[in-house]
Amino acid sequence: MEEFHVIDNCLMVRLPEEIDHHRAGYIAEQADCYIAQNAVEHVVFDFEDTKFMDSSGIGIIAGRYKQISCLGGKVYAIHVNRQIGRMLHMSGISSLVDIR
Repeated sequence: MEEFHVIDNCLMVRLPEEIDHHRAGYIAEQADCYIAQNAVEHVVFDFEDTKFMDSSGIGIIAGRYKQISCLGGKVYAIHVNRQIGRMLHMSGISSLVDIR
């Protein structure tokens, strides 16, 4: 289950076990609300529990990057497993997002 927390000026998004087009819309919508309502400057996507992600997960990250980078902020991806890391690199997202 996804979780959203704002710490200082940073939105922490703990992603669910599976990210597909059914969940992506909800995650993106919730993240946008938190960003708008809490003066968020940075977004951290935590992939610790994530086992599967399709291209809609790339869309979530790209959309938040577009929004946050306009404000001078950064997007981070943490606890990325090998499979998801490969997807982030192949999609080009790794050049926009700091993967740790």
